[in-house]
Amino acid sequence: MSSRLIQGYEVVIGFETHTQLSTQSKIFSRASTAFGAEPNTQAAPVDLALPGTLPVMNKGAVERAIEFGLAVNATIAPQSVFARKNYFYPDLPKGYQISQFEIPVVQGGSVEFFLPSTGSGQAVLEKKSVRLVRAHLEEDAGKSLHEDFVGMSGIDLNRAGTPLLEIVTEPDMRSSDEAVAYAKELHKIVTWIGICDGNMQEGSFRCDANVSVRRPGAPLGTRREIKNLNSFKFMQQAIDYEIRWQIAEIEDGRAIQQATVLFDPDTGETRAMRTKEDAADYRYFPDPDLPPLVVAPEWVERVRSEMAELPRVMAARFVADYGLPEYDATTLTQSKAMAAYFEAAAKASGQAKLASNWIMGELSRRLNAGDTTIEQAPVDAKALAALINRIADGTISNNAARQVFDALWSGEGKDVDAVIEAKGLKQMSDTGALEKIIDDVLAANADNVAQFKAGKEKAFNALVGQAMKASKGKANPAQVNELLKKKLAG
Repeated sequence: MSSRLIQGYEVVIGFETHTQLSTQSKIFSRASTAFGAEPNTQAAPVDLALPGTLPVMNKGAVERAIEFGLAVNATIAPQSVFARKNYFYPDLPKGYQISQFEIPVVQGGSVEFFLPSTGSGQAVLEKKSVRLVRAHLEEDAGKSLHEDFVGMSGIDLNRAGTPLLEIVTEPDMRSSDEAVAYAKELHKIVTWIGICDGNMQEGSFRCDANVSVRRPGAPLGTRREIKNLNSFKFMQQAIDYEIRWQIAEIEDGRAIQQATVLFDPDTGETRAMRTKEDAADYRYFPDPDLPPLVVAPEWVERVRSEMAELPRVMAARFVADYGLPEYDATTLTQSKAMAAYFEAAAKASGQAKLASNWIMGELSRRLNAGDTTIEQAPVDAKALAALINRIADGTISNNAARQVFDALWSGEGKDVDAVIEAKGLKQMSDTGALEKIIDDVLAANADNVAQFKAGKEKAFNALVGQAMKASKGKANPAQVNELLKKKLAG
């Protein structure tokens, strides 16, 4: 749902994303964070809440939080505080979760992305910005395992104590399209800077969407939180269903109750899990076992100096150095691999915009169709650059270039020039031969010539088509246009 108003209602969406940090050990213990181990084999005494154990902060987790803050232009708090978030689930051994409440380590910031818009009847690309409230460090809980076939439940505490960075937005999104675009951009940022592997199926990147609806200008409606959305496809389906459900409830005269809901991919519906808690329900208080987290300016600057070029910085450089439109630059920096591919092709060909067009168009289409990554593409950046050079110097037409690309992709050929020669795709460069073709076309199409001279532009296009047909597609279209105009003006 991309419309801002649905049945006269405005949609309001905010996100909370639990990002598992890429440390090898847990946030307060030395236990491993590796995925897939046998249940309860990676739970240290601290994770199990055994008496007398004390948490020790993982420095790597703090540095990853700092990296994220720098990536989204946030403020890194010089001093932040850990708190105990009290609730009682079987998979929470301590009876509380160590988190941050009043003073988080990362404050503010924003995430920007492009979204297609149909304003004024034409498809345009609109730049969006979602404000972040905070990003705070916390530990993960364990996992309850329900074995329906034996009627039993078990607890796996391997995840207990896994370091998380919870990223919270303002309620700035107004459609499921915006929400999914935001989530994809956030996913790109955390994987680009390497603080998270982004594996949604393994729970490394878990999104909770807070959804409400209201009449335009009215106060914010009552929100329902859709928990643990682990794919972008399900995210869109869940939000769209929840929007329709809330509007139907209100239209039928029923009030929305604040709740936590789950999405069932099999039915395509959300269902209530429990009444949604507020901060007061958790009885937060400062954790007496952990001192305040102090982040000195020198630490922040060291982390900054060691970070790779950020996607937004690289996109700005692509605009400045290669003259690309902002949308192209943003699209090409969706991953480090795509950015590197573009830069290699642009430098080798000297045709940055043409390289961008081919990567965003034909190459991306084939990658998507084959569910292939750009690292696995049969046509590498060097080969694409060679193909682009042959388009730029007039050796082949765009149509012929697609045939060459086909051959390269299928493995029919390896060398661009060899494929062009073997398939006879070289454009006609003999001006004399082309002039004869055009003379013959003009002689055989007197009606079109007369119509053109009478002011009908479509007749000129028909003559161009006839000339291209007569040359079996080998004539240079620009040359055909130029010669035709010259002869028709004579």
